[in-house]
Amino acid sequence: MDYNTLYYSLDLVSGSGLTLSYEQRAALQTSLVLLMSEYKFKRVRFWGKILGSRDDYYIAQGISEDEMRDKMSLYSFNCVEWYVLLPATEAMLLDVSIAAKGPFIGDPSHEYEHTERRRKGERDEAVVEEVTIKVNEEKRLAATVHTIDKEVSVVPRGAFIKSPHGVVQTNRSFQGLSFSEAGKLSCFMHFTEPQNLKKKSVLEKADLEPSIDFLDPLSEDIPKGSWSLQFEHSSRVCVIRSLLWLGLTFFHVPMTPQHGHIYMGNGLKNLDLPFML
Repeated sequence: MDYNTLYYSLDLVSGSGLTLSYEQRAALQTSLVLLMSEYKFKRVRFWGKILGSRDDYYIAQGISEDEMRDKMSLYSFNCVEWYVLLPATEAMLLDVSIAAKGPFIGDPSHEYEHTERRRKGERDEAVVEEVTIKVNEEKRLAATVHTIDKEVSVVPRGAFIKSPHGVVQTNRSFQGLSFSEAGKLSCFMHFTEPQNLKKKSVLEKADLEPSIDFLDPLSEDIPKGSWSLQFEHSSRVCVIRSLLWLGLTFFHVPMTPQHGHIYMGNGLKNLDLPFML
């Protein structure tokens, strides 16, 4: 566990009033090491915090062999006792998108329910049925963490490499972006399976280095303007914030390999973003 990365991230979000107490930070130092040992993770990171009306969820992620794909998410209410989140499935994501609305409660067993009328059959044989979709908050939490990772997880270009066998690992020769590079969204990548890269022609891929250019850059996101990039801490730290998932903060210290991101928010996507740009 890289505590420097954790503290950097927490310091950057503390201005919004969302941070961790001294007691919580101390608890994390111990419990994350125990998690790494118990589950045989290669490393563990504090992912962030999702606010609930009654209680808050603290999220950690354990990383195994593949840095991008081999992740297990866990949640806690006290930064000491941790519970495993089930991997999000397509069915789970669909049910959550339909049934789970409003703020999080802070109760994993809380059940969201949505009833709708669906037409089945054709013409004269068609009938209208009421269908009720139920999903508990633990599944909603798993779906939200998965979606945030998929849509706004960020890394600097070159921080990770992809082996000929397709395994994504930390690039130990990465020494950081230059200050000039750090000022460009095109030098920061989505740390998830690429979508736009697959659509590029052979000619467009000609200048790419396959071992490090296997991800989609933030500069290609639609709508444009969904990221805020600025230099803070006396212009020594590049900070990128998502306007799509308010509460996602990424940092990189140019000319060093240090980078990381954290989410501290209500777990609700900013659906008003297109109207704000």
